[in-house]
Amino acid sequence: MYEYITGRLEEITPTDAIVEACGVGYDLLISLSTFSKLQGAQGKNVKLYTCHLVREDDESLYGFADKSERSVFEQLISVSGVGPGSARMILSAMTADEVREAVLANDVNKFKSVKGIGLKTAQRVILDLKDKIGKGSGEFTFETSGSASSAIREEALSALTLLGFAKPAVEKTLDKLLKEQPDCSLEDLIKRALKLL
Repeated sequence: MYEYITGRLEEITPTDAIVEACGVGYDLLISLSTFSKLQGAQGKNVKLYTCHLVREDDESLYGFADKSERSVFEQLISVSGVGPGSARMILSAMTADEVREAVLANDVNKFKSVKGIGLKTAQRVILDLKDKIGKGSGEFTFETSGSASSAIREEALSALTLLGFAKPAVEKTLDKLLKEQPDCSLEDLIKRALKLL
């Protein structure tokens, strides 16, 4: 719903950042990783990527210093048994890249070292996310083709899913097309994907 918030960083703690944008103060829940990137930015303009979660009894806005961390957060909360609190705890103990590396290396102990993550949850995280990393699903992959093609892929993915195509099919098609032609423009990528979907 909300892609990002840009505004003045009014207050920051290791768990929260209050950003004022257009006269409204937004309280964003953050990880220690984002906190460390925002050190010294109080009183300055910042841009935080957001994840808006609405539950039956709660509505929360999570903030991330970059899209990569948000992507990992969204993947983590998609795992059964991992809630936003646990995902934020994992991202406070590890960077987004370290989470990826731990999943690829089957490093159960790395996840178990995070407070509140037991053996079964650690195994489930690795099992559920390993295919998503291996198959190149979303920003959760290691970026090999540069940030420009990653941004184009993300925009194309968003546009095609809004048109009603299934996300897994779209991701597979976009990955195939970008592998064939990494410097493809957004317009061409969408047109070519529409022919294959």
